[in-house]
Order: sequence, then structure tokens, then C-alpha cells
Amino acid sequence: MAARRAFASEGSWLIAPALLLLTAGFMGPMLLFFVQTLAGQGGLATLAGRFAAVLAAEAVTTALSTTLGISLLVTLAVLVISYPIAFYMAHRGGLRFTLVLFCIIVPYFTSIIVRTYAWMVLLGRNGLINEALMALGVIEQPLDLLYTKTAVVIGMVYVLLPYMVLTLFATMKAIDPSLMRAARGLGAGSVYAFRRVYFPLSLHGVISGSLIVFILAIGFFITPALMGGPADVMIAMLIERAVEITLDWPGAAVMSLVLLGLTLVLYAVYYRVTDLQKMMGS
Repeated sequence: MAARRAFASEGSWLIAPALLLLTAGFMGPMLLFFVQTLAGQGGLATLAGRFAAVLAAEAVTTALSTTLGISLLVTLAVLVISYPIAFYMAHRGGLRFTLVLFCIIVPYFTSIIVRTYAWMVLLGRNGLINEALMALGVIEQPLDLLYTKTAVVIGMVYVLLPYMVLTLFATMKAIDPSLMRAARGLGAGSVYAFRRVYFPLSLHGVISGSLIVFILAIGFFITPALMGGPADVMIAMLIERAVEITLDWPGAAVMSLVLLGLTLVLYAVYYRVTDLQKMMGS
């Protein structure tokens, strides 16, 4: 009774509709899919053999390694690009801050398909980049920029950039500026003070933002499907092919469970290392 009163007094019941909607619209169908798909596989030994056969398939192992490799590369690229942007936003105000925030937020609310097709226009053989390079005399014939791993990384980095920037900005905004002034007042140079004071304090946001980007990257489908080549098949694309083309629903269920398990493990790590109150400066 005490726990129930505390739950009600804190207003936590307000999240009940969202939990019901999440259960009815996501958890319920997902569990029903797994149960109906895997229940017809026989006993536990048969089901275990099915898991082993799917996971041992060359296409699945290749897709998993490609997914992890591209996701790691995208996460590193997003971090390198986002850190100076978030640092600038955390130490600027007025019109300059508004302009940078506008450039970050507006693409965030634009459809992923629209952003992906925009990059396809830029990177195509007759796209703006190739035409500009040929007009300047840098190249004599168009480069094969599209349908490559580089194109996939560029497209995913552009889509995932706001998640890292906003996470780092929240962390950097919570850092007391007087700490850097104190370090410089004690004789530390700007680079030394940043390396020994500022960066360790922002490392919390670096880890949190990297986990968010990596979790989102491993489940990407649209960008690699449109901009990647035959060697850039990620696990989400393989699941889609199993459902839509080969009609291998048990195989799709196994791969989905693997992807879901990996996501849950990464989310558990994110939950352990992330302190939202600290990130928001509370």
C-alpha cells in the first residue's frame, strides 16, 4: 500500500498510458512474432539447432561483422565531428548559438529517406560533387562515390550527428566554467587544461553519446540499403530479405533475436554508465 501511495503521489501513473501503448504497439506484436515463428520448430534441441545453423551461416556472420564494423566506424566519425560542434555551442550564445542549433535540429526533423536521397544526389556519378571536381579539373572522369562503404558511412554519420551533438552539449553545458579558469590561473596552458580538466569531465557525455549512436547504427536499414553496395549488407537488410524475399521467417526471427539481444546488452551498459541528472546539471 505504501509503495502504491508513493507511486500515485509522485505522479508516476502519468506514464501508464505510454507504457500501455508501448506494450500494445511494440512488445505484444514482437513477442507474438517470436512465439508463432519459433514455436513450430519442434523441441528445444531442434530450436537450438536452428539457432546454430542460422548463426553459422556465412551470410549472417558476414552481415554481423559488417554491421559492427560500419557501426564502430560511424560512431568514431560522429564523435570526432560532434565534439568541436558541441564545444562551440556550449561556449557561445546569442545568434551564433541559434544558427548552429538550427543547423543541427532542422535535419533531425527531416525524413531519413529525404536526407539519404539528398546524399545520393550529391555522391552520384553525375552528382554535384563529381561535376564540381570535373569542372575544377581535379578529376577527368566521375568517381565511384555512391554504392560504397564510404557512402554508407557518410549517410549514417549525417543522420546520427544530432544525437551525439545534443548529448555532448548537455554534458558540456553542465561543466563549471570556473574550473578551466582555475586551471589556467594555476599556470596550466589551454591544451593541458583541456586535456586534464575539461575532457575528463566531458568523458561521461562521450561514452553516453557513443553508445546511443552505436545502438542506433547497428539497426540501420534505409541508408545502407539505398547507398551501399553488395558488400555492405548489414544485419537489418538481411532480416528484411529473409522476411520479404526468401520467406525464411524462422531465420529472420533468429537474426532479430540476436540483434535485439545485442541492443539490450548495449542499452544495459548505457544505463549503467549514464547519469541523466549529472548530464542535465542537476
